[in-house]
Amino acid sequence: MTDFRALVLHEKDGKVEPRLETLAEDALPAGDVTVAVEYSTLNYKDGLVLQGLGRLVRQYPHVPGIDFAGTVGDSKSPDFKPGDKVVLTGWRVGETRWGGYAERARVKAEWLVKLPDGLTAERAMAIGTAGFTAMLGVMALERHGLTPADGEVLVTGAAGGVGSVATAILKQRGYQVAASTGRPEQHDYLTNLGAAEIVDRASLAAPPKRPLDSERWAGAIDAVGGTTLATVLTQMKYRASVAAVGLAGGSDLATTVIPFLLRGVNLLGIDSVMSPRPEREEAWRRLARELPAEKLDAMVERAKLADLPELAKRILKGGVRGRVVVDTRA
Repeated sequence: MTDFRALVLHEKDGKVEPRLETLAEDALPAGDVTVAVEYSTLNYKDGLVLQGLGRLVRQYPHVPGIDFAGTVGDSKSPDFKPGDKVVLTGWRVGETRWGGYAERARVKAEWLVKLPDGLTAERAMAIGTAGFTAMLGVMALERHGLTPADGEVLVTGAAGGVGSVATAILKQRGYQVAASTGRPEQHDYLTNLGAAEIVDRASLAAPPKRPLDSERWAGAIDAVGGTTLATVLTQMKYRASVAAVGLAGGSDLATTVIPFLLRGVNLLGIDSVMSPRPEREEAWRRLARELPAEKLDAMVERAKLADLPELAKRILKGGVRGRVVVDTRA
């Protein structure tokens, strides 16, 4: 057995306390593939878990981290062999099961995807759950007929993880991207990722004044939810679609059915947690092919396991730009 380091959450008197600890490999949960984790990342959901919010974790001690990438060390599955490079997102790993904030993880084989050629473990975690979700959103919009010739595509929460990757992917695919943010200091960052226009978040954050506004957006990827999503729905072109990928602005949706009935607008829910393997494999192949490496690298902030408790506070306050890559071995 090999000892490994992990960020372990303990609960005491209703409060969650993170500790860096050394554990024996036999402490890992049951599973048929053991992975030497090289990199993980920080998502909004990780911030909630690290702060003990949202009742996402029910049993402590717990190792958080909803995604990871690394190398297979041991496998009882015919689908994987030692040395395979793999990535995991979703399946409630890091919530109901121990996750990626450790040097080792043990999971079910069906939860893993082999890294496509040309994509390193570090860049896979620069993409992470946020980037994977962004690609699912793009795929859904295109399945519903979106093409670059249709007009502007709006990305809300554009300076966050999902929004950053969505902006870069859409630009690479030839779309004209309007990026919405409430952080003026991120305008240059978003323009460099490919945004043709910056939309002030405040212009979308007020409740809609009427059931339909002027038609503007050919498609939208919305990471905000709440009032912003309600407003965006009133501005969609005829038979356009919105991919709903997040709720940073709230989970309530105060809207009418008018955009759906009079304009045929589609509201597409994007779930990355239980996405089936064929869809996962397609998304990762496309990410390796369509997300420019230099744009991805420009989004990244690097961190160690010990940095995560403070970073969790930042991401929950909207203070993290782009993607955080966590080197679990540092």
